[in-house]
Amino acid sequence: MKVRVLVRLKPGVLDPQGRAVHHALEGLGFAGVEDVRMGRVIEMDLADGTSDEAIDEMCRKLLANMVIEDYAVEKLSQAEHA
Repeated sequence: MKVRVLVRLKPGVLDPQGRAVHHALEGLGFAGVEDVRMGRVIEMDLADGTSDEAIDEMCRKLLANMVIEDYAVEKLSQAEHA
């Protein structure tokens, strides 16, 4: 089973990477970009039957810093990772 974990900073947490990308986009002439928030994507191939609770525990204990980050888990279909 493939899962994708999307990790991003919580609202209100300063995002220096996002600000740098925003500034660079403006410098390149891209108008209309009002804000940029950076995050990361983690894709895992897990054993079939891995519980949602186990995936959640992985995220909380290692993959996301729960003080400043949120995460979302997506289970990928065969078509999405083929």
